[in-house]
Amino acid sequence: MLCFGVMEFICVTLIIIIGITDSTADQFDVVGPVAPLLAVSGEDVILPCSLKPNISAVNMRVEWFRVDLKDSVVHLYEDHEDKNTKQLQSYRGRTEVFKDELQTGNTSLKLSRVQISDEGLYKCFIQSKTWYDDITVNLRVEVVGSPPLITVDGFDVSGGLHLQCETKGWYPEPELVWLDSEGVTLTSENTERQRETDGFRVKHMITVYNRDSKYHCRVKLGHHMMETEIITSSKMFNSWRSSVILISVGSVLIVISGILITVFVYRHREIQRVRLQTEDLRLQTEDLRLQTENQNLCEERERLSLIVENVKSLLRRYAVNVTLDPDSAHPHLIVSDDGKQVRYEEQSVKDGDQKSNNKFDEELCVLGNEGFTSGCFYYEVGVKGLSVWVVGVARESVERKGGILLNPESGFWMAGLRDGEYQASEGLSSVSLSLSVAPQRVGVFVDYEEGRVSFYDVESMCHIYTFTDQFFNETLYPVLSLSYVYFKNSSKAPLIICSDL
Repeated sequence: MLCFGVMEFICVTLIIIIGITDSTADQFDVVGPVAPLLAVSGEDVILPCSLKPNISAVNMRVEWFRVDLKDSVVHLYEDHEDKNTKQLQSYRGRTEVFKDELQTGNTSLKLSRVQISDEGLYKCFIQSKTWYDDITVNLRVEVVGSPPLITVDGFDVSGGLHLQCETKGWYPEPELVWLDSEGVTLTSENTERQRETDGFRVKHMITVYNRDSKYHCRVKLGHHMMETEIITSSKMFNSWRSSVILISVGSVLIVISGILITVFVYRHREIQRVRLQTEDLRLQTEDLRLQTENQNLCEERERLSLIVENVKSLLRRYAVNVTLDPDSAHPHLIVSDDGKQVRYEEQSVKDGDQKSNNKFDEELCVLGNEGFTSGCFYYEVGVKGLSVWVVGVARESVERKGGILLNPESGFWMAGLRDGEYQASEGLSSVSLSLSVAPQRVGVFVDYEEGRVSFYDVESMCHIYTFTDQFFNETLYPVLSLSYVYFKNSSKAPLIICSDL
């Protein structure tokens, strides 16, 4: 009997060790360059990204997208193939991952024929069945422009020669300098800079007095440099005397022209006065028209306000009392005593029950206490002051452990704000929502039998988004979240279940 007890203990211990090993076997870090990556326009560049340790990424989701753009898919590899139906148009035919090297954890992206518009922040997001991580790669693009062009731009009254140097098509803005024959930098008297569609145009001007001397104009960007020179001759300066004579004659002509213009202006002053009186009458008529339109707009606003109140009353007819279940809350979420508020804390809640199977252990989520299996119900949530928030409903049987995609396939019907963009979760991607005003209070309406989940901006009663044709076959619970994939909420403000319905 003693032997049998020892063997049983050893077997249980081995099972526990194997379970712990399996749960951490798929964990990995995504690594890449810390410093900005430099590329030259027209050439190819590789955006480094790899797994640490060097495990296989063949069966994982490898997604590259732009952090600074909307609908920003650059390249997507999933289920052993490229899936670029939602790829940005400007990247079509220019991206690829090294499929032969995915086995060793190399998830880098090759970007061909680099353009100025490619400059920005790229996110490399890797997801396995049980884990995900990402890094950001900063790509900087350089464009080499035209060689500097020197032109002679006349003389000043003291006989100095104006030299102008211009270059264009550079990106970012290059350094343009004048040098004398000894290589000493000269101070530019006039500098012009202009950003154009194909890069920067830069123009510098100096005045020189030395005959038979050499001057250089040099443009430099990073390790790229171009230079043009000009040699001033006595012939250039001799033309100055002729220029002075021409300037004198031109001055006399200008004086005569000025007298003629003065007479013309005087004779037409009365005509201009009549025109101004006519314009003043037209403006008075226009002002009266605008006042009438403003009055009509005020009446229209009052009519719309009545419609908004009617819609709000209709929805609130299905209002239910919602409280939050602290036993389901992530350890970093604090639920108020009345169950009406939840906020984020950096320090995890010191609760002996925080490892309960009911709790979310990665997503910052909390479920409501009340569940619904039929009919319609409605509740409102205050989201003021939050940089990230997600609200909606979830099935009773949703997974609460590990990384979870908050979408209908996982049993979540949710909408909210992440990274400055309003979105609703649909499948593996999200639907971008265009809102003219940031909601301060969001209403969630559910029709169980019709399979509809709708979201509204309560103050304006503007429709935000609706999930349609859904199939519900188990209890639905209200759910709130203060995170969305890898975007975490930075605010200390709480999500609030509104009670004044």
